[in-house]
Amino acid sequence: MQKMKTIYQLWIGYTLLMASGLLSSCQKGFLDQVPDDRLTIEQVFQRRQLTEEYLANVYNYIRDESMQWNNVSNPWLGTSDEGDITYVRNTHPTAYMNIGTWDQSSYYYDFWPHYYNGIRSATYFIMHVGGNEEILRLGAEGERLIKQYTAEARALRAYFYFCILRQFGPCVLLPPDDVLPPDATFEDMQLPRSSYDDCVNFINQELEIALQDLPQWYGGDQDYGRITGAFVLALRSRLLLYAASPQFNGNPDYTNFKNQDGQPLMSQQYSQEKWENAAAAAKAVIDLGRFSLYKVNQNGSYDPFLSYQNLFLEPWNSEVIWARPANSLVEWERHCSPRFAGGYSEIGPTQQLVDDYAMANGEQPILGYNSNGSPIINPESGYTETGFSTEAGQYTRAGTFNMWVNREPRFYASIVYNGAEWMNKTEGVKYIETFRYGNSGREGTDNFSRTGYLPRKNVHPTGNPRVGIFSRRPLVYFRLGEIYLNYAEALNEYDPGNPDILTYLNRIRERAGIPGIPVGLSQNEMREKIRHERRIELVFESLRWFDTQRWGIAEQTNSGPYYGMNIDAGNSVNDPAFYKRTVFERRVFQHKHYWYPIGQNQIDRGLQLVQNPGWER
Repeated sequence: MQKMKTIYQLWIGYTLLMASGLLSSCQKGFLDQVPDDRLTIEQVFQRRQLTEEYLANVYNYIRDESMQWNNVSNPWLGTSDEGDITYVRNTHPTAYMNIGTWDQSSYYYDFWPHYYNGIRSATYFIMHVGGNEEILRLGAEGERLIKQYTAEARALRAYFYFCILRQFGPCVLLPPDDVLPPDATFEDMQLPRSSYDDCVNFINQELEIALQDLPQWYGGDQDYGRITGAFVLALRSRLLLYAASPQFNGNPDYTNFKNQDGQPLMSQQYSQEKWENAAAAAKAVIDLGRFSLYKVNQNGSYDPFLSYQNLFLEPWNSEVIWARPANSLVEWERHCSPRFAGGYSEIGPTQQLVDDYAMANGEQPILGYNSNGSPIINPESGYTETGFSTEAGQYTRAGTFNMWVNREPRFYASIVYNGAEWMNKTEGVKYIETFRYGNSGREGTDNFSRTGYLPRKNVHPTGNPRVGIFSRRPLVYFRLGEIYLNYAEALNEYDPGNPDILTYLNRIRERAGIPGIPVGLSQNEMREKIRHERRIELVFESLRWFDTQRWGIAEQTNSGPYYGMNIDAGNSVNDPAFYKRTVFERRVFQHKHYWYPIGQNQIDRGLQLVQNPGWER
């Protein structure tokens, strides 16, 4: 049997048919003649290779979420309380979004048309792949392939709808088994938005249909990156968890959000069953028994630091459910790396994020903040943010600012701080300096972190941008750690006290190398523990913005003063002037920002399309 090409090969190794103009329709007339070396769309769906390349083009609509630094990439880090994008401040959209100066005509991260193009391409593929004579000549194997390819396209289409739903809210659901013909009238193209719940139900049904004809897992290494049954189940888990969440489950704030004909777009009825469905969807992934939390064993026991670090560095390990083979992790590493290593030093984790990492004993160092922004320190944590350490710790050297001493292993695997040792030692041991006159400080350059911190998570320790050394690897989109947290959260909402809540939450903490959460917490206390664990465990994975959105807390987390270290001060690594909590930005998040505006050009064309609440002209 001929092996299917890998999705990596198809994403990287071919020239996109649609982009290159290879696809065209035959038309009559001398000036409209199609050259002999061009293919019609009908011919594409008669050849196996071209059909597979068309499917690969549908895959290409999955956006690369490793990109954070331009106006068409990914805003989820730079507009959340995880971090700041310092790079090109005068042109980067997140700079304007964070201070509230944007509207429906700004078109910032306007992914609405992108995903609808993907939906249309997937639908066209579904309509035509069944007539591929070359594949059908393979007999039973050909019929199996057509079913699988159709299921892949159906699952991709469902994913694109999910991406619209999470960013813009209720979608316009297009006919699932048809596309508008070339002679469609303007009136034919006028469709209203469907309700949020109808969108969720449609996506869920499409995933259930696709699941029937997909392999649960890859048949071999050559298939990595293809859509599988495991991908579908993981997407269902995320979809149903979001749908059950407070912002979308009976929220009275959306009482007046309706179509032009008066149809409500958000149900005002709270549903406990949505949480139960979300828990069942997460448990279905767990019950596959195929995945396990990734752990690195060292000298007979696992190493929590290496386990968490290498989870994102070892391709297709035991925890990865789906990953995008083609990505921009090379550029992620360059933007996170210090300048002496050829990096841009321009993604800055916030002080609020740093404060949320636990101590090695599992205690939270900061319990809250005073009105002047100063921290309320947990006396049981052993935390202090004055002075410098006199001895080296497991992950720190002597002379480290005490704020960063004795923290949990995930902190050291995720955050780079002033004076930290750079992970790549091929050119000797070097220390990162983010104070003003340091080797990665702001003096004389636009490439610096406004917070005094840099990300370390998903940066390979062997990488060296200065000499062009990188370790290419897939970008993880779904993994078991998220599914455990999905399950614990949903279970706590509909069946508080269920022992599985602590079981799966503490598996995450045990892998992180910190003590588990004890029994006896109330539902509200457990809810806060789960939310905190998601913040730390899933940091920089493009999930935090959506978590604060669906919980309805973004007006608190994404607004107000944002803190870092005092990067305008400091002549040396031990200069105390640097180690002062300093506001680097005051952000604005209004209620309307929970959903992005639909671009005004779409509203102008869609006569039945209503704008999201708060964005209306």
